Formats: sequence, structure tokens, C-alpha cells
Amino acid sequence: MLREFIETYRDAIIRRSREKLTARPWPAATTIELDHGVPLFLTQLSETLRHEESGTPYSPAAISATATMHGRELLAQGFTVSQVVHDYGDICQAVTELAIEQNAPITTTEFHTLKRCLDAATADAVTEHARITAESRSAEEVERSGLVAHETRDLLNTALLAFEALKRGTVAINGSTGAVLGRSLTGLRDLVDSTLAEVRLAAKHQRRERVLVAPFVESLAAASRLHAEYRGLQFVVEPIDADLAVKADPQILASAVTNLVNNAFKFTRPGGRVVLKACRKDALVVIEVEDECGGLPEAHGDPFQSFGERRGTDRTGLGLGLSIARKAVMAHGGDISIRNLPGQGCIFSIAVPMAAVDVPLPPTVQQPLK
Repeated sequence: MLREFIETYRDAIIRRSREKLTARPWPAATTIELDHGVPLFLTQLSETLRHEESGTPYSPAAISATATMHGRELLAQGFTVSQVVHDYGDICQAVTELAIEQNAPITTTEFHTLKRCLDAATADAVTEHARITAESRSAEEVERSGLVAHETRDLLNTALLAFEALKRGTVAINGSTGAVLGRSLTGLRDLVDSTLAEVRLAAKHQRRERVLVAPFVESLAAASRLHAEYRGLQFVVEPIDADLAVKADPQILASAVTNLVNNAFKFTRPGGRVVLKACRKDALVVIEVEDECGGLPEAHGDPFQSFGERRGTDRTGLGLGLSIARKAVMAHGGDISIRNLPGQGCIFSIAVPMAAVDVPLPPTVQQPLK
């Protein structure tokens, strides 16, 4: 009987499901996920089978409540709808595999009950996941649109005031007012670039190509040098291997790197230095931005979260740059991390898969004329 089999091999089913869940590349299975996703479901499945053996009508209420909670928790941990579905699929596969291995007889009716319970759990988890996603996305989009408009207006107003002062001829273009105009225009450009990159990421619209890292970084550095000059900072680009390359959408990857560089400029102390470099580590290309912000404060929140806690005294900007950078890097199958250097600064690292080496085709052999 399926109920007896599940109760007898409960630990083995949980262990097998755990192996399948933890085999996922990202995100890793958590204790909460395993507690609500596997053991509780098996308990409810056993109770359902017990009720059906006694002739009590089947009620999916208990499974529905827990599956709803499970969908909510998975969303909070960053899981997609696809991963929610796979969660329950892994449980079904684990039960089926162990039943075959143990030669345990499972009737057609029992197997249909298992599938019915899985269907109910999956549907409720996915429904809750989708409901909360839609609600949060709607609220976030409204907030984001308002903040983007507000930030754009502030930058434009500052640029216009600086322009009016320069137009009167009372101040020099290469003085402080000119620097204010330059910072405002740079901020507008960065805001537009980030917004466009986020739109393309949301639409899953990418144009991948082989990108040589050295000229790619140098093209970004040209604008960044002006940005550093406006802020009174040193900006250094270390030499990069000419053969280093990635398979990427140049615009989206550029947005990620630019956001890290601008973030470094924003928090580096006056007169400080920002360093941009890239190197190969195994099969990855690692692009690093090192600043001199003094290090992250203790108990600092996730710096990659949208509208997250700000650090330092500069409160300008939307707090979206690092969030967009992480989305951009993950869209390329990579990861982004931060290394804190207390009292000194931070090193933000982008790691993306290295592109395969281009092998030139052999020259065409000319066949002799007959």
C-alpha cells in the first residue's frame, strides 16, 4: 500500500528529495524549503490516503494551506514558478524511484491519489506565488516609475541651473559650475542606461556576441574618467589580457559594470581612488571594481536589493544600480559578489563564463584546374 510505503520509507524519500533539491545550481535549497516542501507534504499525503481507505471524502484543504505557505516562502527566497513546480516534481520522482527499487506494490488508484495531491499542492503553491508576484510587481513598478521621474527632474533642474549660470558668462565653464553641469548630465545618462538595461532584462531581450574584454572596459573607462574628474577622484584601469573574451550582450553587461563603477565613485572619499580590472579565473572572466569607501558598516543589509538601505552620506540616486547589476550578471549565467575591506573600502566582483577561443578556419585549398 502506498500509505504504508510512505510511512516506512519516509526518511529515505526525504533524503532522496533533498538530493534532487540540493542538486539545483541556483538558488540552493534551504531548511525552510525542505521542512515545508517535503516532510509536511508526505504527512498530508499519508493522511489523505488514510482518509480514502476509511471512505472519508477527500478534502485538499490541508495540503492547500501548506502549499500556499510553501509558494509564499519560495517567492521570498527568490524562486521562480518553474522551480516551485520542480519542487513537487522531485518529490513525486523520489517516491516513484524508491517504490520501484523496493518492489513496493502501488495500485493505480493510489498512484492517481498521489498525482492528485501533487497537482493540488503545485496549483496552490504556484497560484500564491503568482498572486504575490503580481501584487509586489505592481506596487514596485509604481514606486519605481515615480522615483525615476523624480530623479530625472532633479538632475534636469540642476543641469538647467548650471547652464543658466554659464550662459550669463559670470562663471567659467571649467570651474565648479561646469563640474555641476557635467555631473548632472552624467547622472542623466547613467539613469537612462540603467533603465534601458532593466527594460531589456525584463523583456528577456538580449543580443549575445563575443566581446573582447580589454576594448570593452576601455570604452566604459572613457566616460568614467570624466565622471571621476567631476568628483575629484583618481580612476585607474589596470592592463587586461588582450585575448580575454566573454559571450555577452554588450549593452546589458556594460550597464552592470557601469553601475558598479558609479557606485564606487559615489561612496569613495574625496581624493580617493577607484580601480577597475579584469582577469581570468579558471573558466570565468572576473571584472572587479575596488573603491575607497572605508568599508561597509556592520549589520549592513543586502546592497544588491532594490531600494535597499543606503550607505554613506550621499543619498542621491534610486538605490537600483546594484540590483540591476546583479540581474544583468545573472542573465549571463554569472554571479556578483562583494568583499569588504574594513577601514579601507570594498571590492565588487562580476564573474561570467569566458567565451570559447575563436579558432580560425583553415585556408581554402584551391583545387588545380583540369
